[in-house]
Amino acid sequence: MEFAKVELTFVDISDISSVRNAITSKTKLIWIETPTNPMMKLADIEGIVKVARESGQDIIVAVDNTFATPYNQRPLDLGADVVMHSLTKYMNGHSDAVMGCVAVNDPKLHERLRFLQNAMGAIPSAFDSYLVNRGLKTLHVRMERHERNAMAVSQFLEKHPRVARVHYPGLASHPQHELAKRQMRGFGGMLSFVINGGKKEADIFLKNLKIFCLAESLGGFESLAELPAVMTHASVPDAQRQKLGISDGLVRLSVGLEDAEDLIDDLKQSLEAAFKTD
Repeated sequence: MEFAKVELTFVDISDISSVRNAITSKTKLIWIETPTNPMMKLADIEGIVKVARESGQDIIVAVDNTFATPYNQRPLDLGADVVMHSLTKYMNGHSDAVMGCVAVNDPKLHERLRFLQNAMGAIPSAFDSYLVNRGLKTLHVRMERHERNAMAVSQFLEKHPRVARVHYPGLASHPQHELAKRQMRGFGGMLSFVINGGKKEADIFLKNLKIFCLAESLGGFESLAELPAVMTHASVPDAQRQKLGISDGLVRLSVGLEDAEDLIDDLKQSLEAAFKTD
């Protein structure tokens, strides 16, 4: 962001020491996403807030809470200054609105953001606001079903011989499962997994899905699947993708509200199709 004279430093937010070491005298904002997209890594929100405060600088800690939603994770309660949501996703829940929000608990910060919003005209339409408000009325019910289905799907995939790895915070095998239990109420409906083989097998797998739809979005009532390497993260240089773990065989799932057995059957038959020549 040289045009805006803003310097950016990318670090592994799952490693608090990396965050601490990246802070300089110029640091004004620490922006974290937890769980991350699409690797489902977690950031210790309280730990990062503590690092920011110990720096002695006026550093704002902002959290993208889109994957978790406020039903499953409350960053402001964990000390964060700002929480951002893509309301298009779970908060709306019906894939029919485009909207976002920023939440704060500091009156002065709220006043600054309100001024900027008014000055720039960054306001949602009345109809989008109506749609999101409608979706919020069932958020708690939907998130419980999303999580129940995602857990069933991840457990199935973890045992499947054609799957190398599953990334889902609700699994005991997730390296940050204890952190997830500590700072999250539930584990959400997003997960990713690595299919054996590579892009060829992943392509066949995605083309044979019947219930999961091929799409980049997430958080709606319907189950979606995508291949980050050529879809949501295609603009990331290959070397950087590999460093992040986003291989050609990594598939991301947004597990919806359908019957869990139907979803598992769909994944099973599609995995079989991807390797039917073996």
